[in-house]
Amino acid sequence: MPASNRLRIDPWDGTHIVDYRIENGYVESRTLETWAERGSAIDQQWQRLTPEELSFHVMADTVVARWLRGRMGVHQLIRACSDKIAA
Repeated sequence: MPASNRLRIDPWDGTHIVDYRIENGYVESRTLETWAERGSAIDQQWQRLTPEELSFHVMADTVVARWLRGRMGVHQLIRACSDKIAA
C-alpha cells in the first residue's frame, strides 16, 4: 500500500497514537498503545470509521479531514460522510 494512503497521528503527550488508512474505498483507524503503557507498541485491529465519525472530522476541519480531502477528494469524502450503510 502506498504510504500516501496512511496517516499516523502521534500527539507526543502520552495519549494514544492513531493510525488512519484508506482501504478499499473505506477509511479505517486503529489505536496504538504507547511504550509507556505496555513496554512495547501494541497494534489494535483496524476499524472502519462511521459516517458520523467522518463527519466530525470534516466539521472540525481536523488534520485527518484535510488528509482525506487530499487523498479521496471532496466529493467522495462527502459521500462517505452521508453514507447510511452500517459500518
